[in-house]
Amino acid sequence: MDKLRDFLKSWPGRILLILCLSPLALLGVESYFGGSVDPNQVAQVGEASVGLSEYQAAVNNRRTEILEQVDDASLLNEDVLHEQVLKGLIDRTLLEQQAGKLGMTVSDDTINRLLRQEEVFKDADGNFSNEQFANFLRNRGMTKNQLFAEFRNQLSLDQLNASIVGTAIYPMQAVSQLIDLQMESRNIWLHRFNWQDYADQVEVSKSDIQAYYDANKDTLKSAAMVDLAYIQLDPQAIQVDEVTEADLQQQYEAYKQSQAVADERRISQILLTGDNAKARAEKIQARLDKGESFAALAKAESDDPSGENGGDIGRLNTSVFGSDAAAVEKALEGLSIGDVTAPIKTSFGYQIFTVTEDNGSKVPSLESMRDELTAKAKEYKRQEIYADKVTAINDLAADGFSIEDIAQQENVPLKRIKDYRKENNQSVLSQPAVLKQAFDEFTIQDQAVTAGIEVGNSKVWIQPSNYRPTKTLSLSAATPKITQILRRQKATALALKEAKAIAASIKTPADISKQPVTLKALGQINRQTTQLTEKERGMAFSQQADDNAVVAIAGETEVGASLLVGDRIKTEQQSPLSDVQRAQTAAIIRDNLGQDQLQDYLEYLRMVYQVEINDTNMANAQGR
Repeated sequence: MDKLRDFLKSWPGRILLILCLSPLALLGVESYFGGSVDPNQVAQVGEASVGLSEYQAAVNNRRTEILEQVDDASLLNEDVLHEQVLKGLIDRTLLEQQAGKLGMTVSDDTINRLLRQEEVFKDADGNFSNEQFANFLRNRGMTKNQLFAEFRNQLSLDQLNASIVGTAIYPMQAVSQLIDLQMESRNIWLHRFNWQDYADQVEVSKSDIQAYYDANKDTLKSAAMVDLAYIQLDPQAIQVDEVTEADLQQQYEAYKQSQAVADERRISQILLTGDNAKARAEKIQARLDKGESFAALAKAESDDPSGENGGDIGRLNTSVFGSDAAAVEKALEGLSIGDVTAPIKTSFGYQIFTVTEDNGSKVPSLESMRDELTAKAKEYKRQEIYADKVTAINDLAADGFSIEDIAQQENVPLKRIKDYRKENNQSVLSQPAVLKQAFDEFTIQDQAVTAGIEVGNSKVWIQPSNYRPTKTLSLSAATPKITQILRRQKATALALKEAKAIAASIKTPADISKQPVTLKALGQINRQTTQLTEKERGMAFSQQADDNAVVAIAGETEVGASLLVGDRIKTEQQSPLSDVQRAQTAAIIRDNLGQDQLQDYLEYLRMVYQVEINDTNMANAQGR
């Protein structure tokens, strides 16, 4: 196992792991290498194709990977997922063809040599073992030729990838300059001019609105909207009846099974039946208390055939006692070898038990676990009721019932969201999975109730109505939006004008306190500070100040306008990064540049190899 783990850490091992054990992760692609191309294509890429089954497998693998990282499946945007996977598969196919065209390949001798060096294929004497290699392939359902072909294909892609990404140049001098920029700091004073404070000073005329509308008509569109009615079912909101002893016993047995523990006590019994069973039992108990043999009394007095064997009934299995199981379990609780119970009234009569052997693990008693088992039993019943209710609602939805009828019949609150938006949705149901269903063409056309959609730990059923598609707004409809935009633009201009006027009067540190506005001292900051907004950080180090002076910088920002005053920019003389860390930083930068170059190269390949997407098969694969 250690040899296999070490092998999978090596570069050929990683390739084999990619090929055989997991989806391929190259350039954001998740896919399995397969045999022949699926005739049902989703894309034709030059002379090659992306098959439907390959595409679906890649989507499923990527979806599983993402869902392992998030708790709420409704947050997964299926459209983006499909788009990214298809792009990745096309990118890979483009590179495969180009690698073949450029003659990038690896010989069998090279692959043989690499595999012979791996410990996982060596025997106890350190020699390559054909038997171990054959077992390795057999376990993965591959032939040697398949493995070599896929190795060769992957290594060829790696060569092409390295030849593109590895050519990125970013000199160490530039790295040092970049690091030095991050080490800069200066004292900053700040005042923000919020545009809202100037809104009352501006006027927006009809001609302003008309001019803006004429210039931006194509961008002034209404949002696609529906009115949404929905019901939501949360398992935690379901009321559960009190649990019974039978429920507790069921959970107790499940606990013992899950813990792989068993009560291995061997027990014997004396069973007494008839009208005088209780009196007989009491007399026998008195004789047992005086030390008489349990086996002898069982043989002489028990009304059960087991008496012939001294009352032996084998290993303890409380389920054979039916509704009396809990009472028997409680009576035997904590008993050791030789201990005897008091007489127990059961549906069989009166029974007295003793433990004759105990070869099992010590199992916690039901009574000691009562609170825990009660909670588990309640949760089990809650989930059972929840599952039944989900099925019932799904069935009603499939039968064409309206959301109002379903809510009434299943006694679930009906909720509504008016003007539910497709874009920039800020409602309580803004999850991509809900949005996709709400604006599904068939759902809107049929005004149907959807099947249950998982949202966190709950399910929702939705019914959209009154669909309003995106369309260009009329002048009257767009006027409120245009008015708001122009008012902000004009108010921001006034704010910026005042900020620049004040900035012009600040030359020295003494001028800072003489201004009509208060500039807040932020102290010494660097380029990574969170005290400034993104635009303010861009302004903060844009101008250098003279010695013993300050520089005032005014600019339009997220809030309207900002005025920043800074003293002379200082750079730490000693870098916190070692030479090794600088080299690593350079490698990261070069790799990022190389990835940009790779994307440019892929765009070039799209012009060389024609790419055609089969929209029909894509729609089928996405369930549309």
